[in-house]
Amino acid sequence: MANADCIVIQGSNMAECHPVGFQWVAEAKARGAKIIHVDPRFTRTSAIADKHIPIRAGSDVVLLGALINHVLTNDLWFKEYVVAYTNAATLVNEDFRDTEDLGGLFSGFDPETGQYDPATWAYAEPGGDGVESPGGGHEHGASAGARAAGDEHGSGGPPLEHAQLQRDETLQHPRTVFQILRRHYARYTPEMVRDVCGIDVDDFAYLARAITENSGRERTTCFAYAVGWTQHTLGAQFIRTAAILQLLLGNVGRPGSGIMALRGHASIQGSTDIPTLFNLLGGYLPMPSAGRHDTLQEYLESIASKKQKGFWTDADAYTVSLLKAWWGDAAREDNDWAYDYLPRLTGPHGTYQTVTAMLAGQVEGYFLLGQNPAVGSANGRQQRLAMSHLKWLVVRDLNLIESATWWKDGPEIASGELRTEDIETEVFFLPAASHVEKAGSFTQTQRLLQWRHKAVEPPSECQSELQFFFALGQRIRQRLAGSADERDRPLLDLTWDYRTDSRGDPDSESVLAEINGYHLAGPDAGQPLSSYTQMRADGSTAGGCWIYTGVYAGGVNRAASRVPHGGPGPSQSEWGWAWPANRRILYNRASADPDGKPWSERKKYIWWDEEQGRWVGNDVPDFVADRAPGSRPDPDLGGAAALAGDDPFIMQADGKGWLFAPKGMVDGPLPAHYEPQESPVANALYPQQQSPARVTFARTDNLSAPSAGTPGADVYPYVFTTYRLTEHHTAGGMSRWLPYLSELQPEMFCEVSPELAAERGLENYGWATIISPRAAIEARVLVTERMTPLVIRGRIVHQVGLPYHWGVGSDAVVSGDGANDLLGVTLDPNVQIQESKAGSCDIRAGRRPQGAELLRLVGEYQARSGATIETDNVRITDPAREILDPRRED
Repeated sequence: MANADCIVIQGSNMAECHPVGFQWVAEAKARGAKIIHVDPRFTRTSAIADKHIPIRAGSDVVLLGALINHVLTNDLWFKEYVVAYTNAATLVNEDFRDTEDLGGLFSGFDPETGQYDPATWAYAEPGGDGVESPGGGHEHGASAGARAAGDEHGSGGPPLEHAQLQRDETLQHPRTVFQILRRHYARYTPEMVRDVCGIDVDDFAYLARAITENSGRERTTCFAYAVGWTQHTLGAQFIRTAAILQLLLGNVGRPGSGIMALRGHASIQGSTDIPTLFNLLGGYLPMPSAGRHDTLQEYLESIASKKQKGFWTDADAYTVSLLKAWWGDAAREDNDWAYDYLPRLTGPHGTYQTVTAMLAGQVEGYFLLGQNPAVGSANGRQQRLAMSHLKWLVVRDLNLIESATWWKDGPEIASGELRTEDIETEVFFLPAASHVEKAGSFTQTQRLLQWRHKAVEPPSECQSELQFFFALGQRIRQRLAGSADERDRPLLDLTWDYRTDSRGDPDSESVLAEINGYHLAGPDAGQPLSSYTQMRADGSTAGGCWIYTGVYAGGVNRAASRVPHGGPGPSQSEWGWAWPANRRILYNRASADPDGKPWSERKKYIWWDEEQGRWVGNDVPDFVADRAPGSRPDPDLGGAAALAGDDPFIMQADGKGWLFAPKGMVDGPLPAHYEPQESPVANALYPQQQSPARVTFARTDNLSAPSAGTPGADVYPYVFTTYRLTEHHTAGGMSRWLPYLSELQPEMFCEVSPELAAERGLENYGWATIISPRAAIEARVLVTERMTPLVIRGRIVHQVGLPYHWGVGSDAVVSGDGANDLLGVTLDPNVQIQESKAGSCDIRAGRRPQGAELLRLVGEYQARSGATIETDNVRITDPAREILDPRRED
């Protein structure tokens, strides 16, 4: 980011939420970079930016799509980069139909399941058919969505059957990705941005000019986002749209380019790399699904084909090494490396599916570790009611957070919905060590592993997660010792022999060494692996997470590297360790032109050295080291051997950056604009109001506000969005118990514009009640011009800003109503993340009612709006104008 000439921060308040990383934005600005902040609120990030552009929450695809259209229409795309390095020239199956053809749907929509069959999105192959998935056929979106398949692609691209593709390098064929893209975004204009996003045409022109003038051979633009982009029913598609734009401008794989996913506290990136997610194994290997991956061979074939390009074809080596790391000698070739020890997915098992299962009495026990869902998850009331159905609940945290005390002083106790004496849930609170009281690695933005050393011993009985789970594993294995039950073998056969200190606590470096991997046979037996390319599928290597291989190369903890300024090199590669291979910029082969020469001296990064016959430069080359720029190997070779000299996207099945996704996204191969689950604005682009593939939960405790154009929409006329503050930390467990932070931000508040305050009689520092179909909360009023009323299709749309750090309880220094109680639960179908950044509400002056009167207020609003479980949960908005089964004209 420090090397960017322009930085667009959209979907993040980086200065407040990622203040340490924001130093590099400040450094870029000091070097002359232009900083633009696109956000519903004017924040501390906006104050430092050259320009703040207010936007209606949830409308980002329209803005980004219009930028794509601007780039294409005005011939501002980086032609040599796009033709050589992206799939712009690739032809798509002749049966594909776009949203522009079908009234807001892509071809293949299945109204029975509410998901897509992506067969028609496939690349065209020379024989005229579409390129399928390995093993034949295409996985239906209903299956892919259920396992949040989009999460799998954090390191390797979606698999293709082979890499023999049809291309038209002239880009003139109507079925090229380039021409499909041009048609798809033709209606995304500055005027559409004005009418849908509320962004002035002049502001759009400023943004378009800034990014195009700062892209190309000599200059680069960087985008940065956080949960302001992810927490939407279109979250994954927001990011896809930015990726398309950046590829068109040549802003991927180069210094000061890319799309920076801002990952913050603790180990947010690490928790997906070494996953705490239901659907992933280490390094983004997918969790097997029952009925689809019943054998190891079926599983491996579904991940990658040996006839596609790139390093993802070696997923068999990564998988077998993982199984060897977990089960050691019990993982043998004759039992498929203990593959059957892995659990199988039987459907979506995410947070919100688990909560509904709890409400149905299907879950007996629940562990909460560093999470406070009573405050921090969507539809907080539903979360708390669900916990009242458990037999037992274990909460590991620093303080008695609201998720540990809801049974005695939560909002439902006050409203009378729950009575403490009737709740049978037994709650165990186990005190946890803080981040300064334990050692280990954490992985953040830029995929950077950094090591923290223990500063002080944890007090009393506080334990780290590593201590807790190591001891729990020991106790379970002791209880099961001697068991003859086959289902106990996975636990008894686990490698559980980590080094321990004098207190019996496990050594975190020994865990890192296992994650890194090591040789099991040959002259290097016992030695750490230095690269994931050393992993083998024959059982001769073990490694817990292939993308982390090299962090412990030579037996040295490279996550602990702390050379001042990151060392003398421009990539700062001696501070921490970035996966994979300590590579600081992914796909950096794209920093040189197709002939291997830097695009410009100013942006020189990686290049081909003719004399040495290899790629050299300022980073670890993200390419086959000795593959010459002009190489044209036979695609049928498959794997890394099939990568051409101009295939920089080495984890993609065709070696190219994907402007069009023939597979991998379950809600469409191109991003299209749909409104949030509930919205006071009608979709101006398509008859289809919401994403047809979104994940809905039609329940009486999860009602949605009627959207524009339906009766009752005026009952919840305003948009609300949630956000965080610098002074507080997520759901408050690390900040509302600290007097000095609580003093800085003592009360829950809402931000409203002077115009909205006048419209609803709100007074600065007074009280307001905010009502959604799920709940009503109270907050102090902050009247501020930081909230800009937006003109959307001729009418004013007001937005209400709500920080989400407060919760109701008696143990914290400060408490207050939780913003997330207002949220409903609707999910992005690719990754199962909730829509927390856009909802509909009403706001009125005064404090909310207490007790049962609060429930009556919420119920009265529900009745006036006519909200039922069907509201906003229909798949097809206007069947008369949306085409499900298009007939292709010959």
